[in-house]
Amino acid sequence: MTSTTTGDEQAPAALEELRPPAEVRYADELAALADADARRGADVPPGWRLSPRAVRAFVVGDRELGVSRKFFGDDPLVDRAVVSLLGRQGLMLVGEPGTAKSLLSELLAAAASGTSTLTVQGTAGTSEDHVRYSWNYALLIAEGPSERSLVPSPVFRAMESGRVARFEEITRCAPEIQDTLVSVLSEKQLMVPELGADARVAARPGFNVLATANLRDRGVHEMSAALKRRFNFETVAPIRDRAFEMELVESRLTAELGPAPERPRLDRDVLEVLVTVFQDLRTGATASGAPVKRPETVMSTAEAVNVAVAASLEARYLGDGTVTAAQVARQVGGVALKGDEEDARRLRHYVDNVVRERARSDARWKDFLTAAGDLWR
Repeated sequence: MTSTTTGDEQAPAALEELRPPAEVRYADELAALADADARRGADVPPGWRLSPRAVRAFVVGDRELGVSRKFFGDDPLVDRAVVSLLGRQGLMLVGEPGTAKSLLSELLAAAASGTSTLTVQGTAGTSEDHVRYSWNYALLIAEGPSERSLVPSPVFRAMESGRVARFEEITRCAPEIQDTLVSVLSEKQLMVPELGADARVAARPGFNVLATANLRDRGVHEMSAALKRRFNFETVAPIRDRAFEMELVESRLTAELGPAPERPRLDRDVLEVLVTVFQDLRTGATASGAPVKRPETVMSTAEAVNVAVAASLEARYLGDGTVTAAQVARQVGGVALKGDEEDARRLRHYVDNVVRERARSDARWKDFLTAAGDLWR
């Protein structure tokens, strides 16, 4: 599709993607890891683009090679995930919403296969065609069933090319759609009877399925026992270490808005207020052990990043360029208050008890209390 310009408008030289896939965003790091594999004579599994050691380094970082840490969590979990992808079983990442399951899935697929875009997005409307194949009906009517009229699914293409297929939010699909994967994972082939009795696509070395599923969410379906047996399950837990979570939020904020000199200043004590609020409400207790009423809303690290980004944008365009605790409070309200009156009561209880007590001795918490008291009523 072409576009036209009028007056003083100038067409951009290239369209910039809001969020390129991991293999594009980190192309230089992937190239550095591939070079390191070549220098070491590393053992690269059939169908993989990098060695398992390099795949791990891509996810958790390698300072010597200038590879950044992208997943802030359980490093042994990453090791187990890499090993799972090497075997015959699929890999299922489960956990609460916002625990970076999709990010980890994307990173592993990009490093192992060179692409993270062979993805099925699970929804209530996902059909068997999205998992197997469909047809170009104009060609189907004109020519009948043929390889030219067949439209392969991401799973089909991953099998043909020996790559990792991703299946996001698999439990949002109906059980009969989920079970389409049973034969794919057990037999490593997909029959295409429309092209002949023996027509099939056989998986090439390197193929596997990496799926994600939420444990705490509405609108999900239970997986069958047969499907569960085809996967190794790994639980991605929320981050419990406050300093670690602060580092993650800072890292993601830099990825979204650029390094500190180029974006609004977010002082560490304000960032600590943000992360502390999320950890208190997520765990149901303060660091000192005082009980907190947990909201039904998921207070995930991903949502904490969203709050940090939104508060930074408010500081840039509507403030003086420095993020305040009041701006954080305003944005937390947008995450935590989603029309649930019971959640609103829980948050008011948190503000009236925990935040008010902290505000007695800390100006940042006093700033947060003032804004929250005005907005969270």
